[in-house]
Amino acid sequence: MELIKQNTQSQIIKSLLVIFLGSVILAISAKVKIPFYPVPMTMQTFVVLFLGISFGYKIGLATVSLYLLEGIIGLPVFSNSPERGIGLVYFTGPTMGYLIGFLSACFLASFIKYSDNYLIIFTKLILSVSTIYIFGILWLGTLIVWDKPIIELGVTPFMLAEVFKIILLAVLTKKIIMFRKFI
Repeated sequence: MELIKQNTQSQIIKSLLVIFLGSVILAISAKVKIPFYPVPMTMQTFVVLFLGISFGYKIGLATVSLYLLEGIIGLPVFSNSPERGIGLVYFTGPTMGYLIGFLSACFLASFIKYSDNYLIIFTKLILSVSTIYIFGILWLGTLIVWDKPIIELGVTPFMLAEVFKIILLAVLTKKIIMFRKFI
């Protein structure tokens, strides 16, 4: 019985460590950016999908949620923080829809299986990252008014980079899924 209790405790500690380190990696990926207006291009979408693929939806969602919570309470983890604000004020700015979309993208990416072929993996990744942009443009349109070219501002500039990131992830996915065995 004691062995089971120790095993459970070590599993919880390992999961918490992975969640914390994942949120740190996500914060670092937010700082790797190409400036665009009103939403900067970062490596976050790559890392969000990576978290879902490698750790599954439970740990992946916990990691993204911790990252969002860190930003909401004022830690400078978001892409343009602290330059353009911190905390809830920054969170509710133009990027909020995209940030919320990280949760759905991570969740959907976690359903990629080792047995999926590359076309299925690519399709699932496209669907996953699409939710980020759907939430993003819905919020952006609400925030800056729908009479502006929302798609041109919030989606089009990022498509080429997203396709590259998705192709890279699709090629690496079968190797990435191996991380699930360690968690």
